[in-house]
Amino acid sequence: MGTVGTSTDGIAGERRQLINVAYRLLGSVAEAEDAVQDAYARWYGLPRSRQEEILSPGAWLTTVTGRICLDLLGSARARRERYVGAWLPEPLPDRTEWDHAGGADPTGPADPADQIVLDESVAMAFLVVLESMTPAERVAFVLHDVFRYPFAEIAQVLGRTPAACKQLAASARRRVGAARAPVTATGRTDVVRRVKEAWETKDIAALVGLLDPAAVMTADGGGMVGTVLRPVEGGARIAQYMVAIADKAPGLELLERLVNGVPGLVAQRAGVVMTVASFDVSDGRVTRIWAVRNPEKLRPWVLAGR
Repeated sequence: MGTVGTSTDGIAGERRQLINVAYRLLGSVAEAEDAVQDAYARWYGLPRSRQEEILSPGAWLTTVTGRICLDLLGSARARRERYVGAWLPEPLPDRTEWDHAGGADPTGPADPADQIVLDESVAMAFLVVLESMTPAERVAFVLHDVFRYPFAEIAQVLGRTPAACKQLAASARRRVGAARAPVTATGRTDVVRRVKEAWETKDIAALVGLLDPAAVMTADGGGMVGTVLRPVEGGARIAQYMVAIADKAPGLELLERLVNGVPGLVAQRAGVVMTVASFDVSDGRVTRIWAVRNPEKLRPWVLAGR
């Protein structure tokens, strides 16, 4: 899981990798940052003699971060039961936008959201599938299939045999199924742009044509803002709901933005980001919409929009 020296620079250099691992395991920037900070606190809490005995501090930090994430995933079910409405992973802005945020101190430590590599393993569709896995499956799958860690090292995180970890990853892989089927960026961008145009003009017929008849829209308000608490099913119902939102929110501006590295839409009002929407597209039609409205999950977007 990587080898670094025991120098402060070497240890600090592992932070980016750890943040990337933790975000994919937890689906939350804030929780990922907390997990990594906890791992570093445990490292610096070791006696110097113990630190020097550890041949690969990077591997040690990854193992500890993985175990912390495993514990958090284990308690997540109870937390989700108390959550108001559907829970969705935190959406991430494009790095180029984040780099142009005006509020960050360029000499200070990078924000954790800025350190996450945006690839297919953080696409909203993929993260939602990860949510369906057991904690052990998710850890085994993410560490092995996404980050290519050997099962012998994953076994140290999960406290199981390498063979058992291999089976967990295989089970998780079956859950993923077609979720990672690629859609060309050009095709997805075109569909999302047409959805934006139809939404802006309140053209229900055009929206229905762009939505799969069996499409599902899930919204996450966290009880902090008004939104549907259950998924809206069916292209026609979703189209009607989208137009109703436009009617109730005059002055809402829709922007085409990359969301977790994939074309999506950002709705803002008076310069404030209100909603970040992700889309899954198949055969030229939208099959899933994930709309994050919980303001606590939109903090990176507030910065990115400065």
